[in-house]
Amino acid sequence: MLLCRDSADLCPGPGVGRPPNQLSSDRKPGVSIFFPAYNDAGTIASLVLIAEMTVRELTDDYEVLVVDDGSPDHTGALLDEMSRTYRWLRVVHHESNRGYGGALRTGFASATKELVFYTDGDAQYDPRELTALYRVFGDDVDFVNGYKIGRSDPLHRVVIGRLYHWFVRLAFGLRLRDVDCDFRLMRRSVFDSVELTRSSGVICVELTKKVQDAGFRIAQVPVHHFHRTYGHSQFFNFPRVARTLLDLARLWIELVWRRPDPKRAPGRAP
Repeated sequence: MLLCRDSADLCPGPGVGRPPNQLSSDRKPGVSIFFPAYNDAGTIASLVLIAEMTVRELTDDYEVLVVDDGSPDHTGALLDEMSRTYRWLRVVHHESNRGYGGALRTGFASATKELVFYTDGDAQYDPRELTALYRVFGDDVDFVNGYKIGRSDPLHRVVIGRLYHWFVRLAFGLRLRDVDCDFRLMRRSVFDSVELTRSSGVICVELTKKVQDAGFRIAQVPVHHFHRTYGHSQFFNFPRVARTLLDLARLWIELVWRRPDPKRAPGRAP
């Protein structure tokens, strides 16, 4: 498998005797869907239901999880009520807020199926677009990363987001179109080789950098991004931005300056 020269999309290598990114046995691998949630009581119920309606059309082997990251609103109570009705739903509660990275790490550790998909609980992505990621998944793909078709945020967030994206892409040598798009499908076995340590939003950079350096094969799919209709971003305040920049600097020292020799996954080409 090769990366296209004019984009970061995955291209089939020579000698492939079947349509690219299609499972050779046409089997349907199981999927764990999870949402990190913090004060998302106004959106999480509909997201959970839409996700289940979507994934059951793709495979019979699935589960839906929500990691309630110590929400002070009624997110946790709402999810517990839903889990009593829907047996396919599992809820994991953090007694106190562990940060976005902490919620993701809990979700990855709690997933049990062959493939793991996650997106945020604030409804800025449509879970139905999981179908697009699932369809390009195959024996020659380990990790599918979404990239936003436009960004439906206030102008200042769009500008800051673009600056952040280009900065981390250059600083960490990332080849992804959109490092900060939290709409991803991956093999659970990826985490046999990739260990995540961050508790902040920097975990997205850590995840993509370690996946890339370990030689896993990445495909990319465009997805839509929508206006936030409930609540507000937890990121855009000065103390949190300052902590994120500090954590990003530490991560750069760890992964770039010290340049660890990654343990490549068996059978994965650089």
